[in-house]
Amino acid sequence: MFQLKVLAIITLTWMSTSVVKDAVADPQTYLLNQGCSSYNASNLRSFKENINGTLSDLRGQISNESAQFGTAEQARGEVVTYAMFQCRNYLSKNDCLACFDTASTQIRNCSAGNGARVIYDGCFLRYESEQFYDQTNELGRGLLCGNSSSVAPNFETIGRQALTNLETATPKIKGFYAATKTDVVVNGTAIYAIAQCVETTTEDKCLSCMQVAYNNLQSCFPNTDGRAFDAGCFMRYSTTPFFADNQTIDITPYLKQGGSSKKWGIIGGVVGGVVLILLALFAWRWFRKPERVPRGNILGATELKGPVNYKYKDLKSATKNFKAENKLGEGGFGDVYKGTLKNGKVVAVKKLVLGKSSKMEDDFEGEVKLISNVHHRNLVRLLGCCSKGQERILVYEYMANSSLDKFLFGNKKSSLNWKQRYDIILGTARGLAYLHEEFYVSIIHRDIKTSNILLDDDFQPKIADFGLARLLPDDRSHLSTKFAGTLGYTAPEYAMHGQLSEKADAYSYGIVVLEIISGQKSTDVKGDEDNREYLLQRTWNLHERGLHMDLVDKDINPNEYDAEDVKKIIEIALLCTQAAPATRPTMSEVVMLLKSKTLLEHLQPTMPVFVETNLKNKEGNSSSTIGSSSNATASISVLSAR
Repeated sequence: MFQLKVLAIITLTWMSTSVVKDAVADPQTYLLNQGCSSYNASNLRSFKENINGTLSDLRGQISNESAQFGTAEQARGEVVTYAMFQCRNYLSKNDCLACFDTASTQIRNCSAGNGARVIYDGCFLRYESEQFYDQTNELGRGLLCGNSSSVAPNFETIGRQALTNLETATPKIKGFYAATKTDVVVNGTAIYAIAQCVETTTEDKCLSCMQVAYNNLQSCFPNTDGRAFDAGCFMRYSTTPFFADNQTIDITPYLKQGGSSKKWGIIGGVVGGVVLILLALFAWRWFRKPERVPRGNILGATELKGPVNYKYKDLKSATKNFKAENKLGEGGFGDVYKGTLKNGKVVAVKKLVLGKSSKMEDDFEGEVKLISNVHHRNLVRLLGCCSKGQERILVYEYMANSSLDKFLFGNKKSSLNWKQRYDIILGTARGLAYLHEEFYVSIIHRDIKTSNILLDDDFQPKIADFGLARLLPDDRSHLSTKFAGTLGYTAPEYAMHGQLSEKADAYSYGIVVLEIISGQKSTDVKGDEDNREYLLQRTWNLHERGLHMDLVDKDINPNEYDAEDVKKIIEIALLCTQAAPATRPTMSEVVMLLKSKTLLEHLQPTMPVFVETNLKNKEGNSSSTIGSSSNATASISVLSAR
């Protein structure tokens, strides 16, 4: 009996030691992201009191109700504040509370900003002056990849499948949270992964956020850990355990598409359904009439929100009276200056050039209101505007790496590797697809070119100057209008006949892709006087002879790319520049083609129209941009293919 008691005591001691060891406090307060609004609260005292009240309310929910997710609102007079907090479900109550305390201290650094967020491994906290509880995709591309790689040959396959399962299951689970552990058989390690959406969003929005997170995390492999985060969701994987094995969730029921008792009936139905869908898509693709598809309200709002109105004196001070040394560049719509606001935020300030009779001046308020509601990771964010007398000024987020043309043809030439170029090609397509097909109304850019594609700190592309040209009317698919593009990039039907559609942007995009791959300007000529070729001509002739790789910029390391992938992208660019607009793919189709792993044998491009341009002003100086100036004349001729 004594021996049994001793054994029991030893066993209990060992178990208690193990429990303590496994229960070491870890609030996981590694900071992933923080941000402050560039707009200041109108009544700072009331706003700060509201913040204090909402944070106190949220802390009470965690400590008193053992909640891991909560929202709170406070209102004083006309000042309203909304706040949200969420812990990862695997955190203990004490760890969740510790993560909240860290977050609530960090978030106060935003001072007068009327919105702020902090995101950690273990939790996130956000407050705003407007309701945001259902939002998921706001940051769009928050990503952090680890530094060490796995040598297991099956690691990527298993890891991607684990994330695919989370992407599928999480939106279907009550509370929008899932955690899995997947064994990697080869070296005995395991992949721990979680996914989580805010509980106040919808299944569709959670799925959308999961899709973005999943796509972003693909670039982390074969690294052994990665995190993707957004305004309303979080996805993480790691070979290092960051939650206990007994905290996983069985997601199998959410992955099943049906039982097996009627397997052959299901297979037959699926096959038949696929055939019908393909036939329907074929008929739709070839016989549909152009029409404008009605869009839903942005972010569920009943109306568009207006832009922030900046004071002219503040922008004048931010740019040091629009000093020449702060000038970032010149565009078709005006000069751009670097500015530093009072709160330290660096912005790009564009002084628009508007004639007194310009319709854009008349529609300035409406168009800027529309543009300010465009939010996409591949589009430059309009922060606000300013009107003073005849002055019309727009304030944009600042892009430290400037524009793409500097890296292809300017003082930073040869510095982009193949992955960066591919990311720019894909990101630009995504941005255009959003403008054409996903926003509240269809926006045609009209002037896609390398100088209008800006690069952020991670060399991700952001399209600039969208929406400043006229929008395509809802009831017309084409518009005869004054030309407002850049020769060398402009679709022939637009340059010669003024016919405008989304396919004009697709053409310009195709030219940009060829410039990115070749490092050659679209208007530069290769060859001698008797056998000169512009970029598009040169590309087509190489395509005809099967010599696609001769187009690739010699500054790109051949070990960085797969020849077949490059060939496919060149052919996608040629699809975009086909003579007939109807034969060009939509930008959403371009995105799918770029992401497809297969070649394009079933889609062979037809010969484009080769346009030679000669644009001179009264002084005889060459120019490449046509606007409304009466001092400019353009000579456009069609060349024959050799």
